[in-house]
Amino acid sequence: MWPTDRLQTLFGIEHPVVQAPMAGASTPAMAVAVANAGGLGSLGCAMMSAEQLRAAAAEVAAGTNGAVNFNFFVHEEPDLGGHDPAAMRAALAPFYAAYGLGEPAAPKVGAPAFDDAMLEVLLSCAPKVASFHFGLPSQRAVDELKRAGVKLIGNATNVAEARTLEAGGMDAIVAQGAEAGGHRGAFIGPAHENDMGTMALVPLVVDAVKIPVIAAGGIFDGRGVAAALMLGASGAQIGSVFLRADESSAPALHKQVLADTPDNATKLTRLFTGRPARSIRNRLVRELSAHEGDAAPFPTQRAAIAPLAKAAATRGSADFMQLWSGQAGLRAEAAPSARIFRRICDEALALLA
Repeated sequence: MWPTDRLQTLFGIEHPVVQAPMAGASTPAMAVAVANAGGLGSLGCAMMSAEQLRAAAAEVAAGTNGAVNFNFFVHEEPDLGGHDPAAMRAALAPFYAAYGLGEPAAPKVGAPAFDDAMLEVLLSCAPKVASFHFGLPSQRAVDELKRAGVKLIGNATNVAEARTLEAGGMDAIVAQGAEAGGHRGAFIGPAHENDMGTMALVPLVVDAVKIPVIAAGGIFDGRGVAAALMLGASGAQIGSVFLRADESSAPALHKQVLADTPDNATKLTRLFTGRPARSIRNRLVRELSAHEGDAAPFPTQRAAIAPLAKAAATRGSADFMQLWSGQAGLRAEAAPSARIFRRICDEALALLA
């Protein structure tokens, strides 16, 4: 028996374990598998078009009656007016030349942040849960989603963010330690300074807010889930362990690198997107480390790296690919998502007993 049922009651789930929404790796099949196993499945929707979101929601609805969380970015739209791309383009030029790509691509605005148009699409999909990264959505979005009965999750990397999310109408908070893979969800203060680890962050957030807290960052098995609950969290969110799962859409190169990764191979870097995100160190991260400050504003840096990553990948190299991974990414498991999920829950329940 779990020592708390706050998340189970809030989301209508059996186990207080959340499969993290990982844009580019999580899939409807993964979310459905976890939901049907009794957890909160999640789908990273930040890079989806309206049509892709509708299709994904339809696949989820056809596969499960369980709770699935649809995740979106709510970052401030970038201003390229004050950014000088010269230093980054000069740093990338030798790599572009080596692959015959010509002049390095300029930074370019890509998928927009969650807005009113995407809100209307999401509402039409009748989600049970929605979550947001990099802050709060608009007040209109919060009000309309809550009126529709959607449960809302925010992401905090410090206590000030957690309090802001609670005041802003979130129903639960992910306390994201710096061990977590992918983007830091920081939105109050410089992102690179919000680097508190999970062990310290979780009890501070638990003490600061009244709503349920979900621990995230470096958790990959039942020991981590049990520890999170002992720290006062109502549950745990787990991401990197699912990156090699059967249902993961992470590129084969990414999965192979995870399988070969030692335990000290990740780093927070701005080089791929313009915001700090934890990735496995590859050639780009190592050789351009002095140019972290030259990255274009999030998410426009993607456009400068994408041609290089694609060209290298066609030659079987992950040298320039964004290889998101938490610090425990080497424990990513090549197995069905439901099996991974059940193993973690069984381990945690045995320890808590």
